Amino acid sequence: MARIEAVFFDVGEVLVNETREYGTWADWLGVPRHTFSAVFGAVIAQGRDYRETFQVFRPGFDLAVERERRAATGQPETFSEEDLYSDAGPCFQALQASGLRVGLAGNQTARAEQILKALELPVDVIGTSDGWGVEKPSPGFFDRVIEEAGVAASSVLYVGDRLDNDIRPAQNAGLATALVRRGPWGHILHVPEVEDQCLFRLDGLAELPDRVARHNAEHN
Repeated sequence: MARIEAVFFDVGEVLVNETREYGTWADWLGVPRHTFSAVFGAVIAQGRDYRETFQVFRPGFDLAVERERRAATGQPETFSEEDLYSDAGPCFQALQASGLRVGLAGNQTARAEQILKALELPVDVIGTSDGWGVEKPSPGFFDRVIEEAGVAASSVLYVGDRLDNDIRPAQNAGLATALVRRGPWGHILHVPEVEDQCLFRLDGLAELPDRVARHNAEHN
């Protein structure tokens, strides 16, 4: 097994707690937040695309169009520093301090990419599906991660909360993987054959720098 030389992180529910963001979508649809959350969880548990949640409440819902409508009314889909998981920044900083290349790479809008860059996080690369023109779980997305990492695929660790969109396709691309059990996907989805191939399974990011350091010490 190769040493880890670069660590790339998904954004939603790995860096950003999306609870408030999805709550604002419930408000936009005019349904109780707990009702929206219940349907959201059911859709995920059935292995369906989370965007089908919106169709339950408003058939024909177009997420891209509604994002523009929200922005036009001064209620854009957004997040801020207060939505970041508290363990993320220190984790990135510790990994950088140990000489690893650190990146963010997720399915995010151009607006989200601007917000991420403005936060001035201790990372070397910020990539989004809008900016790269390819989204997970496409193999092309992980090809771009490898390119940005600048090292062999086997030396890149991809950290995500979704087995379907993050972990499985990253493994298929030859990357090492770490599953973070938080957010709806991290708690609801279970695919043992994919989870068993993870280099690490985590309850948060605080433990990751030490886990990577121990792994690398064993693979000099």
